Amino acid sequence: MTSSSIDRATYSIGENALELMVLEKTGFPELFQGHQVVREGSLDNETLAQNGFEGSSAERFSQAGRVTGVMRELGPTSNMGMSDGFDFMAATVVHLFDSPDSVHSWMYDIFLKDFEDRVGESVGQGHQLVSATRLEPAGFFDEAVGLKVLQGGVDGLISSTVIDFRVGRLLGVVFIGAVGDHDRLDQVVQLGQILEKRIVSVVLGSN
Repeated sequence: MTSSSIDRATYSIGENALELMVLEKTGFPELFQGHQVVREGSLDNETLAQNGFEGSSAERFSQAGRVTGVMRELGPTSNMGMSDGFDFMAATVVHLFDSPDSVHSWMYDIFLKDFEDRVGESVGQGHQLVSATRLEPAGFFDEAVGLKVLQGGVDGLISSTVIDFRVGRLLGVVFIGAVGDHDRLDQVVQLGQILEKRIVSVVLGSN
């Protein structure tokens, strides 16, 4: 199976298929089986903009070729202690774009650039974006980029390791959030490869 044939196959994928791609809770690594689903479902451009950086807009995302997406995020239960090194969050997201070129542009011009341009700024409620360090994830079928993002707030530091990878006109996103300053590249690559395998199986009709 070549990259170009996968690219072509993703043009037959509709929005409904995205639900089949994001991992069920049971599809996440064993470490997260005690966590609970905290967010899931459709992620249209309006919703993504509302949860994005200040100045994000549905129009900007639409012009970038993004059609829609679906996500599932796991978070801690109330009895879990938020101690240093604890992986409190994990998520898988699948975005649908109008073309593979739009996915490529999004990875570099929106995902990487938006984080790197906002280092030092306030993000969310009482948090500051301390750093955004590029990572080099390996082992994916096509192109992949990654970031380790460090945020600081009144409760201390939290780190997120994020990978974006392309499958035709689909963008897979996986991330793990940890308490403190920790790199989770190996674990996020593992999660990403599970999601990539799932995406490809749905694209090829073997779901």
